[in-house]
Amino acid sequence: MTTTKIGIIGLGLMGGSLSIALQQTSKDFYFIGLDHNEKHCTQALALGLVDEVVLNLDEIQHCDIIFLTIPVDGIIAMSKELNALHEKCTVIDMGSTKEKISQSIPSDIRANFVTAHPMTGTEKFGPAAAVPDLYKDKVVVLCDMEKSGVYQQNVVKDLFSSIGMTLVFMDAKEHDRHAAFISHMPHALSYSLANAVMKQEAAESIIALAGGGFKDMGRIAKSSPNMWEDIFRQNKTNVLEAISVFQSELKKCKKMVENEEWNNLNNWMEEANKLHDILD
Repeated sequence: MTTTKIGIIGLGLMGGSLSIALQQTSKDFYFIGLDHNEKHCTQALALGLVDEVVLNLDEIQHCDIIFLTIPVDGIIAMSKELNALHEKCTVIDMGSTKEKISQSIPSDIRANFVTAHPMTGTEKFGPAAAVPDLYKDKVVVLCDMEKSGVYQQNVVKDLFSSIGMTLVFMDAKEHDRHAAFISHMPHALSYSLANAVMKQEAAESIIALAGGGFKDMGRIAKSSPNMWEDIFRQNKTNVLEAISVFQSELKKCKKMVENEEWNNLNNWMEEANKLHDILD
């Protein structure tokens, strides 16, 4: 069998978990890693996430498949440094925003690229956070597929399907608006919740009273600030709209409590309960 060389740029949770998942599907993959963090490189080798680590882009762009599992601003910068890709090289970006990335890829290598957003992750990061089933039974959104080469489209469909993902196809602009409401705005809320509580409560009170609900809501405030700063920057307009809509709902709640409109408040919460009919 011919060995397929897979380059992973960014050896953290997403890249590491991807390697583990792909290793479970085939023994014919050879993984080459690149990361600016030397500790991540050492850990990724020790954990068997990659077969070798290289020091620069020139040593990885000969791969058959290249995954970009780095912050979204870095993906745009990296796309401009990739050059001389062979015709069948498939580059897959895994960023949480899609429109600016899709528009920023140089035209001469646009067919090599597939812009993807796996709807998965945890608040943890680094190679040690990698887990085998991060992608299993999760959705991956594939955007602007008409801009990708037919060969590259098929490679990506086969790869993500092989690790148990459900494929959803979407326009990049449409994706970013949906992601703002379903993913990006909730992160903004979690950071806001964490800061609000810490400014009002002593650490011992938080430890004593924080139940499962608070911990669930605050958990994603542990996510990488550097990564989420980039996401908020790239999807600024949609994130602001999502936050405004949330503020409107919160104001409704405040007004009903102030005015003791308990029946209206109950109906409002009943309406919110319907979300679980969609999710369950």
